[in-house]
Amino acid sequence: MAEHETLSRTTGATVLTLVVVACAAGLADALRRRVRLRRRARHHAGAASVPAHAHTHHGSPTIPRQRATGPSAETVRLTEAERDAFAVLVRRLSEGD
Repeated sequence: MAEHETLSRTTGATVLTLVVVACAAGLADALRRRVRLRRRARHHAGAASVPAHAHTHHGSPTIPRQRATGPSAETVRLTEAERDAFAVLVRRLSEGD
């Protein structure tokens, strides 16, 4: 062991390397399971009433996916007086800068 390398530094590097390898293995396993579930879902399309992503391969429920679109935008129709008042407010706020 070199003079500038201490036992704690060597041990720390070893532990960090092992943690990185374990995380990479776990990520690879999770991705492999996800691909397997997608293939199974395509193969059994329409066979089950529960979507394929609703359960893991162990049968335990998971969090459902989020919707890709948000709620519809709300609109409010303003009267002419309200539009004028809003324009005045915007003008006042922009002049304050």
